[in-house]
Amino acid sequence: MKTIQVNANDAGQRVDKLIMKTFRQLPTSLLYKGIRTKNIKLNGKRCEISTRVQEGDIISLYLKDEVLEETPGTLDFMTAGKELHIVYEDEHILLANKPAGLLVHPDEQEYRDTLILRIQRYLYEKGEYDPEKENSFTPALVNRIDRNTTGIVIAAKTAAALRILNEKLKRREIHKYYLCIVHGVFEKKSATLEGFLEKNEQQNRVYISRAAKNGARAIATRYTVLEENKKYSLLEIELLTGRTHQIRAHLAATGHPLLGDGKYGTNALNKGTGFSKQALCSYRLQFDFETDAGELEYLNGREFSIDDVPFATAFCNGEIR
Repeated sequence: MKTIQVNANDAGQRVDKLIMKTFRQLPTSLLYKGIRTKNIKLNGKRCEISTRVQEGDIISLYLKDEVLEETPGTLDFMTAGKELHIVYEDEHILLANKPAGLLVHPDEQEYRDTLILRIQRYLYEKGEYDPEKENSFTPALVNRIDRNTTGIVIAAKTAAALRILNEKLKRREIHKYYLCIVHGVFEKKSATLEGFLEKNEQQNRVYISRAAKNGARAIATRYTVLEENKKYSLLEIELLTGRTHQIRAHLAATGHPLLGDGKYGTNALNKGTGFSKQALCSYRLQFDFETDAGELEYLNGREFSIDDVPFATAFCNGEIR
């Protein structure tokens, strides 16, 4: 017999989901049979599959030990670098300024040093996160940005914060603003671009069309020209939808690819500019909750930004011409 004591980060989950995350070797059929036959109990009593657990609850599993091997806690994040640029932090969230070249999540090529692993290492070393004390939760990112894009990424330090922020992002109650430099100048100094984006997984790129088509998703990108010269424009972008490579592809489709972007622009266009990566930074975000935010209500109306975006500063100083 084994037990699970429900902690704050487990609370609110269905009992079957929590058991699955804790005992990954347990067959689903045996899990559901155990609940039906009362070999799995909640606080000493029969429970339903859909019962949601609360902090302090005790789940008792009267099953064979070999199917109850707990998923071991790992410290893979200790391979990550220590450098972390924190824009804001409290007990629930952390806002990090991701540098260009760093992935947000591990992939097939890079799994030792990513933004989320750096954040997990940071929280572990300051005593705020211990895998051995968690049944199912690990600090996680709420949003993501491309490897060569810089800027603010939101991390949730608790399960409750993660649930709330994921919902707010889905409802578009978190507004994200970017700075970028593009080739060319605009006739309209402010406008909302609309279109449809189709993702090609094999090519790791997206395609923009004006008309709806099967498999394409509607997108909207609002831009405002902040500064311009004869060759380039410095823009502020508000993402009204958040799709893969949306800003880069959408602006390129209008004839204004980002400075330094070789995927949606051309290397010939960027040659001699000194930019080998796209001049794009997620520099500001605003929490604008229209529905209840629970324990994160204190964030409503607050705005966070990066004070110095080097390429924007250089543009305004006339250094990019």
